[in-house]
Amino acid sequence: QVQPVESGGGLVQAGGSLRLSCAPSPPTTSAYAVGWFRQAPGKERVFIAGISWSGETINYSDSVKGRFTISRDNAKNTVYLQMNSLKPEDTAVYYCALRGSRSFYSPYRTTSYNYWGQGTQVTVSS
Repeated sequence: QVQPVESGGGLVQAGGSLRLSCAPSPPTTSAYAVGWFRQAPGKERVFIAGISWSGETINYSDSVKGRFTISRDNAKNTVYLQMNSLKPEDTAVYYCALRGSRSFYSPYRTTSYNYWGQGTQVTVSS
C-alpha cells in the first residue's frame, strides 16, 4: 500500500517561505491526484491546495491563494507546496493526501483521498 511522505516543515518567521514536498512510499510510477490539507490545534482538517494527476487542474483555498503554489514533477513522483508570505495563522500540521482513482472527484473533500501522510509541522512566528 502506498504511503505519502511529507517533508520540509519547520519554524519560520512571519513573511518567510517554506517548501513542502510529498512523495509516495514505496516509489511508484503511477501519478496520483494530490491534495494538501492542514489542521491547526483544536480545529478540523481543511483543504488548502490540490493538483490533478496530470497537473492540468489546480485548486486553492481562498486563505492561501496568491501566496501558496502547488506543483508536481511526475518524473520524480513528487508534489511540492511552495508557501510564501507566511502568516502566524498558517501554523498547523500539513498533510499530503493521494487519490488512487482518476474518476471525477471534488479536490476539497478529505473523503476524495485514499492515502494520507503522517503530516509535517509548520510553525510561523510573529
